[in-house]
Amino acid sequence: MGRVYKQQQTLYNTFMLHFAVAGVPHSTPGSGGTVKGLQHAHSLGITAMELEWVQRVPKNPERLEEIRNTAENLNMYLTIHAPYFINLNAQEEEKLEASKLRILDAMEMGQLAGAHSVCVHPAFYLQMDPGEVYDNVYRATEDIMKRAHKKQLTINLGFETMGKPTQFGTLEEVLKLSKEFGIYPTVDPAHMHARTNGAWNSEKEWHEMFDMYESYLGTKSLQHVHMHYSGIEYTVKGERRHLPLKESDAQWKDFLKVLKDRKIEGAVVCESPLLEEDTLVLKNSYIKL
Repeated sequence: MGRVYKQQQTLYNTFMLHFAVAGVPHSTPGSGGTVKGLQHAHSLGITAMELEWVQRVPKNPERLEEIRNTAENLNMYLTIHAPYFINLNAQEEEKLEASKLRILDAMEMGQLAGAHSVCVHPAFYLQMDPGEVYDNVYRATEDIMKRAHKKQLTINLGFETMGKPTQFGTLEEVLKLSKEFGIYPTVDPAHMHARTNGAWNSEKEWHEMFDMYESYLGTKSLQHVHMHYSGIEYTVKGERRHLPLKESDAQWKDFLKVLKDRKIEGAVVCESPLLEEDTLVLKNSYIKL
């Protein structure tokens, strides 16, 4: 059994695309925690995890070093999800500054933990003109990147494609912003599907998505993507909630085929409520391709 598992792992690692569980697996024994979660995910055959810092950013250096060492020893690929409470279009200076600090904290602590990229929900339109909002987010990002440079932070800042029309975060917006600063976005096809009330759910559309990604960021950019994927429930107002793959309209097998055909590398974070179950469904189905 162990020999077969190692052979599968060797075969899988040659693809250089990781399917990450979004947080500590539900089946982690005991009280859980990130270190135990990493160990348990690894025992299941999962090779990556997104650390869900959506409520607050941990700031214990010793704990973060333990996470880094554990991930390195297990050869686990890490990404971060920054706190939800961020709006780089906030009109109040105090709220804008708090948003910037949450992002910088996630980047700094994420780098200590050995993560590659930090997913960020960038902004809300607040019924403003999208062009004006883009300019506001650009200025805020410019300030964040200057501060990050002073802190010698090299971790990626990944603005996410968002699932509601009230949110800043179309594919074009995050790609354009990423190109300006030499970073790469967190592309979420499920959010794009929900935002458009049913589009972005076919091989043709996903190839168009990667064509656009490549045209903005270059061919090599497809070797280190940070993506999210899951089933999703939506209305005309956009995203409602994530769903298990097999309980949704997600054409996930076709999505995997596009990933394979385009030779995408990096990490696809599975945000299904089933966490490790659907992460393994994606990984094992991908390997069979």
